[in-house]
Amino acid sequence: MTLTPPPAPHGWIILDKPVGLGSTQAVAAVKRNLREAGFNMKLKGGVKVGHGGTLDPLATGILPIALGEATKLTGRMLDASKIYEFSVRFGEETDTLDLEGAVIATSKVRPTREQVEAVLPRFTGPIEQVPPAYSALKVDGQRAYDLARAGEDVQLKARQVTVFALSLERFDEKEGATLLANVSKGTYIRSLARDIAQALGSCGTVTMLRRVKAGPFGLSHAISLDKLNETGKGAPLEQILLPLEAGLDDIPAIDLGPEQARAVRQGRVLTGLPQEDGLHWVREGRVPVALMELSGGEARVVRGFNLSDVAE
Repeated sequence: MTLTPPPAPHGWIILDKPVGLGSTQAVAAVKRNLREAGFNMKLKGGVKVGHGGTLDPLATGILPIALGEATKLTGRMLDASKIYEFSVRFGEETDTLDLEGAVIATSKVRPTREQVEAVLPRFTGPIEQVPPAYSALKVDGQRAYDLARAGEDVQLKARQVTVFALSLERFDEKEGATLLANVSKGTYIRSLARDIAQALGSCGTVTMLRRVKAGPFGLSHAISLDKLNETGKGAPLEQILLPLEAGLDDIPAIDLGPEQARAVRQGRVLTGLPQEDGLHWVREGRVPVALMELSGGEARVVRGFNLSDVAE
């Protein structure tokens, strides 16, 4: 007798990613546990799984993993601001700008707490930064880190990013500085650490990097890899799955009646809405219907969610 797979889940698993696990490996771990729990994971017709923002293997912290219809929001998650805690040890710089690389520069200069605090305003707001050579950016169709590992001299162009807030959390004369940064999409923390160290007349390497917030998701939403693995051993998925709308907590919701919801599902424009211009998500009862852009009282579908069969 063939068992019927449980209904496909839609929502978010927020993993507190451990050191050494890549983002793709984390997605694979979710897929494996869902498969072991009996869900259909076939390429066609199976549960869709994707992540909302790459996190380096040496980094830890918030990795949003989307299931089902929530995968339609991963692009928005990639664009969201993020908060990182990171430590910089002064006196050495590696080619990777973290502990994984080889030392390429040294300095005897060790800045004081006061000097670190004084330089931070220079790195707050819109800033220009050159991404690390060991990054996933493409150069002539190839990943920069592949070229760098092959011994090529990788030259990446400076780009503008925004550091919304930057503060010194802890300072130790030997271990260096631990900072907290709220940054825009595209900001490289390793580059930020390098530039801060150079502005202090020294050089630096990131010794710890932890993402503590990604979009609306913080550490209070996160689960450990061990907790994830319990799902594959029979623990209810509901214990770790956040609803799709949890990824929309930072934008307002609009309640629709049945006729309006039907119109939105058909891709039609809603008119005469009193809400302010901007991005909203709309729902019928408790069921998310779509992500919509509202302008001048008219709302157009940005992403529709196929959740009309979800019980209220």
